[in-house]
Amino acid sequence: MTDAHPRPGPGRRPGRRSRSRRVVPLLLVALLLPLTSLLVLGSAAPASAHATLVSTDPAEGAVLDAAPDQVTFTFNESVIGVPAGIQVFDATGAVVASTATVREAELVVELEDDVGEGTLVVVWRLVSADGHPIGGSLSFSVGEPSAVVDVPETSADAGTDAPFLLSVVRWLGYLGLLAAAGLAAFSVLFLPREPADDGSRRRLRTAARIAAVVAAVAFWLAVPMVALYQLGLPASALGEGSTWSALSAWEYVVPAAVTAGLGLAVVGLPTSAPDRTRSGLVLAGCAVALAAPSLTGHTRATTPEALVIAVDVLHLVAGALWLGGLLAIGLVLRDLADRDDAGARVLARFSTWASAVLALLVVTGTFTAWRVAGSWSALLETGYGSFLLVKVLIVLVAIVVAAWNRFALLPGLASATARDERRGAASILVRTTLAEAGVLVAVLLVTGFLVDRSPEPDVAVTSPSGEGQSADQVVELDAISADVTLDPLAVGPTTITITLTDDDGRPTEGYESPRLSLSATDVDLGEVALTNLGPGIYAGDLVLPTNGTWEVQVSLRTSEFDNPVKTVRFEVP
Repeated sequence: MTDAHPRPGPGRRPGRRSRSRRVVPLLLVALLLPLTSLLVLGSAAPASAHATLVSTDPAEGAVLDAAPDQVTFTFNESVIGVPAGIQVFDATGAVVASTATVREAELVVELEDDVGEGTLVVVWRLVSADGHPIGGSLSFSVGEPSAVVDVPETSADAGTDAPFLLSVVRWLGYLGLLAAAGLAAFSVLFLPREPADDGSRRRLRTAARIAAVVAAVAFWLAVPMVALYQLGLPASALGEGSTWSALSAWEYVVPAAVTAGLGLAVVGLPTSAPDRTRSGLVLAGCAVALAAPSLTGHTRATTPEALVIAVDVLHLVAGALWLGGLLAIGLVLRDLADRDDAGARVLARFSTWASAVLALLVVTGTFTAWRVAGSWSALLETGYGSFLLVKVLIVLVAIVVAAWNRFALLPGLASATARDERRGAASILVRTTLAEAGVLVAVLLVTGFLVDRSPEPDVAVTSPSGEGQSADQVVELDAISADVTLDPLAVGPTTITITLTDDDGRPTEGYESPRLSLSATDVDLGEVALTNLGPGIYAGDLVLPTNGTWEVQVSLRTSEFDNPVKTVRFEVP
């Protein structure tokens, strides 16, 4: 085989022009990584990659005259229902019979039985298109709100953060996948096709098969862990068929494709120089296995979906060639160095490819980050962004190590003429190459945690008490409806607002301005100073010193002789 980068003749060293041609690609990559991230993320609009609750009907804290037939939740993207994910309780914690239906981005909960007066709580847990679980609760009242609301713990209360063990299993899966595919590809693409290299070929085949087993076991082990994570269920639920049927079909397709693809690749690896057909089968198996993980997760919920998936596949292919190539060099370089300039030729050929691979990694990684994260705020305010920044920093370290290996150590191996010199230079290169591979393993560890992190800022779950959100109550004062709102419903500074409307829902006024006073069991704040903000709208600022039940007395003189007084209650967490 003719080498694209022949070793210089005796007494000659690579010229400055040749060396600069090799240095430029890696320097450009090192500059492109932070620069493209800055330009792309700085100008990007947030990508829709995680379902967020947009509205509910009835609204949180609403007080209705009669119970609704159904409760509707509207999200910003499609969601997936889970078994026992939606339940309705009355104020005592008793289950209210209901039926839940998911229609694209809408969850409809139908109340099957008649309910009496008091507070109702709908707890819900769903799965976004990107595989992340979301959950929360909605409380509203029929007639008067209940003084005490006691709702039992359900699957909706389970955490939505990915379990640590799942992230570790993801890391092992990606590590095995990229190592197996990369070793197999290196064996058919870069290893010399000579009988003297059959021992190196067998060594790579053994390593690739071990890595393939690790990948297959990890990807299949993640399936039950994903089920429990998404559904918020205990391990005992794995014995129920509904747990397995609730998973998306892609959660089974991906590990099956990884297993089949790697199986084809590593079983097809020969112990002698492969022909084109054998090499094609190995590379096809690698391609199938590396494409599979992109069919789930963030890429499935990011637009344009087809382009994002294709770019993510290229990202994994480039990562496999880089990591697998480094591991292969560490395994066979000493053997190759014993045979004249074989080691230098293989390393020079791989080095040329590595520059292109690194550039591909930067471009595809930046594009994926742009479409999934979408903005600087996502990088700085979310767990996904934090892990992504750590990944970028570790990749920069890998680039520095790669530059040292290629441009400081490789020329020494290429210029060595004696066997002992080649062995010494090869030993140093093996150590630094494995160090570079170790940095990439750290990158994959971060990736394992990145896969199940949401790119959206954490959204506070709506609790029955309305913690961290506003709450409102409506009272009737003769012919005037008064909507009283506390925002936020929390200990500390808050704003109380009263909005007056007539029977047609239009702003109206009383004979005098309304008066509001607040009190709790041990605290009486007295009357609140209100400011008129417009027709029928008054607001005042105050500080709630403690949590618990706060009573708001609403007084409005509706005529010269009539002054109805009503009391509403707010449960402050």
